[in-house]
Amino acid sequence: MTMTKQSILWVLALFFALPTSAQRKFSVYGVGFYNQENLFDTCHDTGKNDYEYLPTGTNKWDGLKYSNKLRNMARALADMGTDMLPGVGCAVIGLSEVENSKVLDDLTAQEPLSARGYKYAHVEGADRRGVDCAMLYNPSLFTVRDVKLVPYVYELPADSNRATRGFLTVSGTLANEHVTVVVCHWPSRFSGAYYRELAGKQVRVLKDSLLRDDPNCKVFVMGDMNDDPINKSMTEQLGAKGDLAKVKPDEMFNPWYNILTKEGRGTLMYNGSWNLFDQIVMTPNVLDQAGTKDYSTLKYLKPQIFRRDYLIQQEGKYKGSPLRTTAGGVWLNGFSDHLPVVVYLVKEQQ
Repeated sequence: MTMTKQSILWVLALFFALPTSAQRKFSVYGVGFYNQENLFDTCHDTGKNDYEYLPTGTNKWDGLKYSNKLRNMARALADMGTDMLPGVGCAVIGLSEVENSKVLDDLTAQEPLSARGYKYAHVEGADRRGVDCAMLYNPSLFTVRDVKLVPYVYELPADSNRATRGFLTVSGTLANEHVTVVVCHWPSRFSGAYYRELAGKQVRVLKDSLLRDDPNCKVFVMGDMNDDPINKSMTEQLGAKGDLAKVKPDEMFNPWYNILTKEGRGTLMYNGSWNLFDQIVMTPNVLDQAGTKDYSTLKYLKPQIFRRDYLIQQEGKYKGSPLRTTAGGVWLNGFSDHLPVVVYLVKEQQ
C-alpha cells in the first residue's frame, strides 16, 4: 500500500472513529466545480461576441496572457481535492466560462493535468458570448458513458430569440456505480430572479428524468448558479435543502446552505460580503440520512470551499477577495473571481 493510500485510510479511520483492528478500508473521491472566469483563446469564434478577448480587444488578450491563464487555472484545478487526496485530486471537476474545445485541449495539455491524464467532456453551446460548461475527469477514476447538452428553454414569447447556456449532462461510472453530473451556469444576476428560477425548475425535471431511468443513479448538480443556496431557484425550484436529515426523496441536499448562513463563508465577494454561487448538490441516495455508517455504496462525506493563498488578493482595496485575471481593465495575472468547491465521497472497499 502506498503512503498516499495509507494516509487516506488513516484520515478516514479518525473521521469515522474506527479502531484499526476493525480492518475497514475506505476509498475517497473528490467531485469539484470551478468557474474559470473567461477562459478564452486569442482567436475569434464566428458568430460569438468574444471581441474583448482578442489581441485588439479591450483586454488586449494576447498569447502571453492566455498562456499564463492556462498555467494558473491548471495549477488550481490540479490542487483541488489534494487536501484529502494528495497526489490524486478530484475524479471529476465541472467547469464554467470556457470558450470552446480548443481551450480545453490547451488546458488539459498543461503539465499538472496531463500528468494525471485528465480528459474532458464538452458540447458547444448557443451562448452568444461563447462561454460554455465542460467537465474534466480522470479516466482512471471516472468512465464516461454519455454526454449531452440539455438546452435552457425560455418560456416568455419576448425571449424566443435569445440563447443561453444549457445544462451539460455527463453520465458515467465512478467507484463502479452509475453517477451523473449536471454542470450548470445559470443566467446572470442582471437577468432577474425569474430566469434563474426557471433554470432551477428545468434542472429538477432533468434530475427527475435521470432517476426515473435509473433510481440508483447518484446525481450531482453543480455550477455557478448566480444565486445563493438560500434563493428560491435553489430551495424551491430545484428543491435543494440544507438540512441533511430532512431531505425528502424528491429533493436534493445542499451542503453549502449552512456554510453561507451559519459560517458566513462563500466563493465570491461583492462589496465586501461573501456570496456562495458555486454549489454542488446531490440526490438523497448519496446520503447516510439514518446515520448507519453503511458505506457499501458511495456516500457524501464533507464539503470544502477550496482556498489557497495564491487564489486570494493579498493587498490593496480588494484584499481578501478572489484574485481575478483582470480587474478594471488591468491584467492581474490571477485566477478567477470565484473560488473552487469540492465535495468528498466515501465508499468502503470490499
